[in-house]
Amino acid sequence: MSNTARLRSDEFLRISSQFKLGSLVTESSHPVTANLSETARQDIAAALKLLFEVDRDVLQTYRAFVASGRAAAMTAEILKSLSLGGKLFFTGCGSTGRLSILLDSVWRDFWRSQPARAADFENRTFSVMAGGDFALIKSVEGFEDFTAFGRQQMNDLGVGAQDVVMAITEGGETSFVIGTAWAGVAAGARVYFVYNNPDEILNATLERSREVIADPRIEKINLTTGPMAITGSTRMQATSIQLCVVLTVLEMVVRELLGGDAASVPQTFLGHLTTLLTDLQSPALLADLARLVALEESVYRSGHKNNYFADRFGIDVLTDTTERSPTYCTPPFRKFDDTTATESWAFLFLPSAETPAAWQHIIKRAPRCVEWPEATILPLVPEDKLPRTLETIRKISRTELLRFKIGQDGSAGRLLGPGDCAVAVLDQTEPLAFYQNQLAAAAAQGATTGCLHFGNSPIVPPSSPPAGSRTVAVRDDAASNTNAGTPPPPPGETSLAPAISVFIPVPTTGLLLDGVTRLAVKLVMNALSTCTMVRLGRVMGNYMIWVVPSNLKLIDRATRYITRLTGLEYETANQLLFEIIEYVEPRMKTDQAYPPVVGMAVLRTREGLTNEAAEKKLMPG
Repeated sequence: MSNTARLRSDEFLRISSQFKLGSLVTESSHPVTANLSETARQDIAAALKLLFEVDRDVLQTYRAFVASGRAAAMTAEILKSLSLGGKLFFTGCGSTGRLSILLDSVWRDFWRSQPARAADFENRTFSVMAGGDFALIKSVEGFEDFTAFGRQQMNDLGVGAQDVVMAITEGGETSFVIGTAWAGVAAGARVYFVYNNPDEILNATLERSREVIADPRIEKINLTTGPMAITGSTRMQATSIQLCVVLTVLEMVVRELLGGDAASVPQTFLGHLTTLLTDLQSPALLADLARLVALEESVYRSGHKNNYFADRFGIDVLTDTTERSPTYCTPPFRKFDDTTATESWAFLFLPSAETPAAWQHIIKRAPRCVEWPEATILPLVPEDKLPRTLETIRKISRTELLRFKIGQDGSAGRLLGPGDCAVAVLDQTEPLAFYQNQLAAAAAQGATTGCLHFGNSPIVPPSSPPAGSRTVAVRDDAASNTNAGTPPPPPGETSLAPAISVFIPVPTTGLLLDGVTRLAVKLVMNALSTCTMVRLGRVMGNYMIWVVPSNLKLIDRATRYITRLTGLEYETANQLLFEIIEYVEPRMKTDQAYPPVVGMAVLRTREGLTNEAAEKKLMPG
């Protein structure tokens, strides 16, 4: 073990009491999915059913929130703020940060549909994500570990006394989000702390959480749903209930501003949420979704790639694909001009011709990235952290974000062929031409195509093929064997419809922000990507053994997994973890493929292997 690795481990162990989160409910194993990996190996549809069954925990917590009547009081506070010229902030980190950007975009998109009032309300919401908008597409290493960063990003946007702050953190312990809450308090704003662990556990475990919970100036919105379907993967049920609750409140605010009925919204949302969760467990739908899982699994397992195409749901799809990387150690999105990074397994393209317009379209405003000068950073971090922080800041600017070409100008750099796939994600209100053209082009090159569409009735396939193309019948034999993808059409031919088309029934709700549909997209995308990764061996039971330890919380999680799987003491497991991190870090920093650190630690301990031998066994290709 090198001196550098030992020192880094010692440094973490000195402060580890602040990040030992094993006692939190969100870090516990859910009994329903305890054997998920074994179930998924045998029956994809059965594994999907288990994931949707855990989503019923969201329904239970949402029902309690509706019964509490708190939505009306929150709505009144926001309306008061807006009437005084105030702003509404959504803050978060990781999955709650991406949720915050989604909430901001949903609000802005709605007011664009109301031109008479757009000038009054469109620009009144702000999302504050750890690492800025760059973190929407790629996790920013270590940013969530600093309370001061949360304060600074809030102060950059001028949070004031007339504003409302919704500080959203799954665990209730994230330093960055707590920093945003304190910034709101210092400015005199109305602050809500939205979280997913019981108060008594947080109070007994973490001082920073205890201080927030005890402060009467901060209103606590506890949305505990229980353990996650994948242990510690708070991108799932924790952010699902937060999405439900905050969109309910925003729906009520919008209705009040337009002179409509707001009081009925919580019960309306509850009724349709109940219907949605029942529909997602229908055997026919599970079988259809299993075919999409089998398709993506076969594509990634054979070293090929998948392109998603979306418009309205672009940010929803982007969120899910981004979150696969830290959770399952998949290659993150690759910049168009990066010739050294590993090819991304999945990517997203929007209809916009140029990437700058695509980014503005997906978040409904100009991208806002963290570009602090050194003078700003100096008082925020200890001196020994300054060089690493400066290096991180240089990598997350707007210029760097635009190197991820998600517009049509990037498609030439990611052409599909045999063994690849293309999947459209849309709803029934969207024009079909963009999706028809993209899927037809993919099929013409031999890629398999899929479609995931949401609404109250299936989308009718196009009545004629694109000009100059040949048509072939679509084979529909995958339903009989969910472990095999559907063969693509022969090169040069295009099908009238996707090889795998899945319709997700969503109730017609009358909700202006269409919150139930947004939840449906999240639940389905989460289940598909999770089940695919389970099938690829990146989950053991319901533990994400390929987790990337990119911040202090995840270092603790990886250490706990090693202790659980090897029997090593926590300190010894942590030293081994840092030794392996040092081994893979050069590849981590340049977005090259690397082996799972937890898996390597387990093999080294159980079989006495070197790093090189453990990697060869884990990644023989």
